[in-house]
Amino acid sequence: MKTKFLFLIAVLVLAMVLTACGPSTLTVQPQPPQRTITVTGTGLVTLTPDLAHVYIGVHSTNASAAAAMDENNLNAQSVIDAIQSFDVQAKDIQTTNFIIYPQPVYDDNYNQIGVTYVVDNTVYVTVRDLTKLGRLLDASFRAGANTINSISFDVADKTGALSQARLAAVADARKQADELTGATGVNIGDVQVISYYDSSAPLMVEYSRSDMAAASSVPVQAGSMQISTTVTIVYEIK
Repeated sequence: MKTKFLFLIAVLVLAMVLTACGPSTLTVQPQPPQRTITVTGTGLVTLTPDLAHVYIGVHSTNASAAAAMDENNLNAQSVIDAIQSFDVQAKDIQTTNFIIYPQPVYDDNYNQIGVTYVVDNTVYVTVRDLTKLGRLLDASFRAGANTINSISFDVADKTGALSQARLAAVADARKQADELTGATGVNIGDVQVISYYDSSAPLMVEYSRSDMAAASSVPVQAGSMQISTTVTIVYEIK
């Protein structure tokens, strides 16, 4: 009888140990979703351009490829000399396109009667003194340039303006957040997410060949350009 009693005690102890070693479950109470408000602010800064970029080229055609090349080389060098006479440094004159190709010649009945050769030589010029730009364009035209286009005005150093635009964009976003939370009776909390985008496209101006032929100096107005920053901020609301 004593043996049976001890055996029963041992079985109960073992059952308790096994129960203690079994899997346990941890219950986590779900947290309420965080409440947020998302606003987008814009900052604008107006600048006066201090430099210009322009494509200046020479287009030549001739029935002889060699003659077309010689004519183009002569005129292109004259154009570069004219550009450099306005204190434009060599680093600010970059060849962006040079091509020679045959172009079929047709009669009135669209029958090919020959071939003419075309040569194009284009340089990308940065002008850092805008007071000279009009005279530079006129001199280039008179030196032999016959493709002058895509004049764009820009600002050499935008660092300070970008900082101003970003601060203005953040202030604009915060103002909107304050207005919205104040109108709905909630309190604004910490910033959760912030992202921004800067934009500063150069100011583009087009001039035609007739514009330059009609004036002793091409009239050029740099005008103004804008730098903008768009910022999106997610605030916690309480």
